Amino acid sequence: EAKLDKGKGPLATVLVTRGTLKRGDTFVVGTESGRVRAMIDDKGKQIKEAGPSTPVEVLGLGGVPMAGDLLAVVENEQRAREVSAYRQEKATEIRTATAPASVDAMFSSLKSDVIEFPLVVKADVQGSVEAINTALHNLSNDEIKVRILHSGVGAISESDVTLASASGAPIIGFNVRPNAKARELIERNKTRMMYYDVIYHLTDEIAKEMAGELGPERIEHVVGRAEVKEVFPAGKKDKAAGLLVLDGFIKKGLSARLTRADVIVSATTIASLRRFKDDVDEVRTGLECGVVLADTNDIKPGDNLEIFEIEERERVL
Repeated sequence: EAKLDKGKGPLATVLVTRGTLKRGDTFVVGTESGRVRAMIDDKGKQIKEAGPSTPVEVLGLGGVPMAGDLLAVVENEQRAREVSAYRQEKATEIRTATAPASVDAMFSSLKSDVIEFPLVVKADVQGSVEAINTALHNLSNDEIKVRILHSGVGAISESDVTLASASGAPIIGFNVRPNAKARELIERNKTRMMYYDVIYHLTDEIAKEMAGELGPERIEHVVGRAEVKEVFPAGKKDKAAGLLVLDGFIKKGLSARLTRADVIVSATTIASLRRFKDDVDEVRTGLECGVVLADTNDIKPGDNLEIFEIEERERVL
C-alpha cells in the first residue's frame, strides 16, 4: 500500500523479501526515490532495521509509488536520482505516446459508434484509486465508455498535465491538488481540473456529463494563495489563522481549500477577515492577515490556503 499522508507526506508499506532494510538507506521504488527517514513496524513502534518477512511503513519517499512496485536499496542518493529520473522519463514517453493527439483525433479514428470518454485520475491512497477506477468503468455502456489514460497516487504532477493536455482529457483529483510546477502547466494549457472528496459525487457528475444531462459547468478561478504562519484561538471554540498572502488576494465570503502537503484538509469559506484589529473585505499579495474559516478548526502552521471564485458557464460536451 502507498498513500499521501496529511502530516507525514508520502508513505509506503513494504514487506522485506531479501536482505535488511535500515534507517538511512537510500532506495528506489518504481519511479520514485528517497532515503529511509523512519520505519514503523506493525505494532506502531519505530525500528532501526527490518529483516526478511518483516512488514514496515517507510517514511522518506520523494513521492508516492504504485502498489506492487519493488523497493531496492542503492549505493547513494545520486544513483537513486539517476534511476528515478530515467524511469520517470520512460514512463512519460510511454504514457504520452499511447495518448491520442486530441479528442477529435481519437473520435475520428474509431471505426465503431462507441465514443470514448478519456480521464486522468489521481488520489491520496491506492485504495481510492482502485475504487474510483472500478466505479468509472462501471459507467460505460454500448454507446460511450470511460477510458482512464493514467491513474496513480499522490499530488497531480507535470506529467499528468502533459498527458491530459495531449488527449484533451480532464484530470480528476480525489483529495489531492497539483504541485507548483503542475499548476503553471495547467494554467498555460487550460487543462480542465475536477476535484472531489466523495466518490459518488465524482461518479454522479461524470455519469451526467457522459449522458449530456449536466447543467451549467462550474469553473473554478483561483484568485489567491496564502500560507498559514500561526494559529491562535478565536472565541470559545474557533481557531484563527495568521496568513501571509503569497499571490492574488483574499476576500471575505469567498470559497477556499485548506491543503497540507498537497492533500486537501477541508473545503471551506472565508468567514472572517481581519488586518491587525480591523475587519476588512480584502487583503492582497505580500500582506499579512487573520482569518477564521467556516466549519473547520483543523489548521496548522505551514498549511496552504487556496481561494477561488465559481463561474457558471453553459456546458459544451
